[in-house]
Amino acid sequence: MTRSAHGPSLGRRLMLPLAWGWLLGLLLAVGGAYLLARNSANAAFDRSLQDEAAALAAKVTWSDRGPLLDVSRQTLELLTWDSADRNSFAMVDLDGLALAGDSSVPVPAGDRKDSFARPVLFDADYQGEPVRGAVFSVTSPMIDRMVSVIVVETKRKRADLMRDLQIGLILPAAALGVLTFVLVGFSVRRGLRPLRDIGAEVALRDLHDWRPIDLQQVPAEAVPLIERINQLLLDVQQSLALQRRFVADAAHQLRTPVAGIRVLAQELEQELASAGSQDKPEAWRPLLSQLRGSSDRLSRLIGQLLSLARSETALTFNAEHHPQDIVPLLREATEPLVLAGLRQGRSIELEAPDTPVVARAHAVWLGEVVNNLLDNAQRYGGSRIVLRVAPLAEGGAEVVVEDDGPGVSADELTRIFEPFWRGERADLRNDGGTGLGLAIAREIVLRLGGQLTALSRPDIAGMRLTIRLAA
Repeated sequence: MTRSAHGPSLGRRLMLPLAWGWLLGLLLAVGGAYLLARNSANAAFDRSLQDEAAALAAKVTWSDRGPLLDVSRQTLELLTWDSADRNSFAMVDLDGLALAGDSSVPVPAGDRKDSFARPVLFDADYQGEPVRGAVFSVTSPMIDRMVSVIVVETKRKRADLMRDLQIGLILPAAALGVLTFVLVGFSVRRGLRPLRDIGAEVALRDLHDWRPIDLQQVPAEAVPLIERINQLLLDVQQSLALQRRFVADAAHQLRTPVAGIRVLAQELEQELASAGSQDKPEAWRPLLSQLRGSSDRLSRLIGQLLSLARSETALTFNAEHHPQDIVPLLREATEPLVLAGLRQGRSIELEAPDTPVVARAHAVWLGEVVNNLLDNAQRYGGSRIVLRVAPLAEGGAEVVVEDDGPGVSADELTRIFEPFWRGERADLRNDGGTGLGLAIAREIVLRLGGQLTALSRPDIAGMRLTIRLAA
């Protein structure tokens, strides 16, 4: 069975906006973690640089020879030694000439007027590597002279700290986001499970099971839809019941006029026979024979339609089929047809085990099925007809009606269960068939919970109809 085109699943409709929201939230969390880590690392190291610059500026002394940086050797080594970063400092005059420290330390551009109140931060390159620096300027209290203390360091440690902070913030955020997304997905699937359960329950139903869907486990949002489906099921059930009642009523009403036609045809034949040769009755006999055959066929057709309508009603609403031994049912259904078959030159054999064969069946309608299959074999089969019954290993029974007749072609085999189909050029055959026997048989077998299949030449020599009934 091919699936019809449909829109996106409800789960996808629910999860797609959540996925985009989750992705956007994750990107925002990553971006926020990156900015927070960068700003925090820069703030900590910048404050350290400013403190170092201010501490060195506090060590500037003034003498007759000019400004001096009164810092011990141990302090200088502490300031400039670091295993991860490259640090350095310098004291420069107004023109940028180094008076102490490393003369290659970069000097920020400008007049450095803003650096008198507080240390000012700047970025530059030092020995081919980007550095962050702080400059703090001081003036002599006695002479008009200014010097600036510059402290620089590379960005290695702050980059490492920034990376550690980002990992520490991003990974938990990402893990929390993934966990949230998984939980949301689980919740959506769990919320949609009742709908999937309803679909599975309906898929397992029999073709003629029109019971309304139970609303007890249906989510509140889906109740209007299920209620509408239940109403449609009720409407379909009522429509089918109306059709069956119409067929049954029409067939019942037609039986009386058809019976009248048959009686009138017989009386007319008798009147013509008693009239002798005066009215030339021999000329009318073929027409009377055709009239009688047509009325018989019409009567049988009406009976088959009435049987089909009654079987649908009985097996749909009463459902009195139950496990029982079907061998006696088959014997009873076969006996009336044995004498008729012998008169036509056909033999009917019943092959059944001595032990009971138990299957789920209806006493009346299983006999109707077998009668239709045997009647079909007598009309279109060969001289030998076999009815076999045997138990199945998994429980239930198999009933086979087989004949050695001409069978049907592979193309026709797929159509033999269609109502009113009687094969090619059926209009030229005067066999009394209606084209409903196999259709009725299959309908009854399906309603009994079984299967009816057909097999013909070249697989076997003739026609084989197989009924499989459940236990």
